[in-house]
Amino acid sequence: MTTDRPVALVTGASSGIGKETALALVAAGFDVVGTGRDTSRVTPLGGVTFLDLDVVSETSVTAVVQEVSERFGRIDVLVNNAGVGSMGAAEETSLAQAQGMFDTNVFGVMRMVNEVLPHMRAQRRGRIINISSVLGFLPQPYMAAYAASKHAIEGYTESLDHEIRDHGVRALIVEPAYTRTGFETNSAKPDTPLHAYAKQRQTVDRVMAEAVRDGDAPAVVAKAIVAAVTDPKPKPRYTAGPLAGRARVLRRLAPAQVFDKQIRKMNKLAG
Repeated sequence: MTTDRPVALVTGASSGIGKETALALVAAGFDVVGTGRDTSRVTPLGGVTFLDLDVVSETSVTAVVQEVSERFGRIDVLVNNAGVGSMGAAEETSLAQAQGMFDTNVFGVMRMVNEVLPHMRAQRRGRIINISSVLGFLPQPYMAAYAASKHAIEGYTESLDHEIRDHGVRALIVEPAYTRTGFETNSAKPDTPLHAYAKQRQTVDRVMAEAVRDGDAPAVVAKAIVAAVTDPKPKPRYTAGPLAGRARVLRRLAPAQVFDKQIRKMNKLAG
């Protein structure tokens, strides 16, 4: 089977941002393949083909990319949306826990890119959209490991983009702010909790829960992703929603001391 329609592969498409992105790309004229670790429990979406994928498994990644290529004859867009959260003080997060998160959030992205890129280079066209976060350019107390993973994605994607541009392929970043996806309830808790951080961690957890509850709808992020996919002259990064846009401006323009105080105030930290 081949298609004349462009084909998009979206990881982590069973819910939240990934699900809304898959639907938005269908509406934009794409054949969409959505993935999840167990898609047997996913409610079918019109126009979306679901495949099981575990981005921490090279065997799984290779098999899915090969199946998409054989079934549709092309891969025009890769949206690396699959990811996991992590909350807790840096000292409370073991190296093993951090490595597990990086295996999904960072190395999972690299696995997908390495499998898809040969197809895109052969076509001389393609877009890779890596989902970062405002925490890809902002600090976040009690989420240091997660913020580190998103900072890593930003550096990786910008560097990758310069390498592949001559082959007709672009790698772009989308930066959501707080989004109503249940992120905070699904995030891993620290595996070595310490009494020294307990009170402040609980405060930051409440701040995060409120921010997510009042955050953007996943469709707001999906809209930014579709813009990154379809813009004839794409930008290196897209902020998703007004809060993300304001955060980007604050990071760029605010004096260091003002910015530092704002971070502490937002997270109800002393001083």
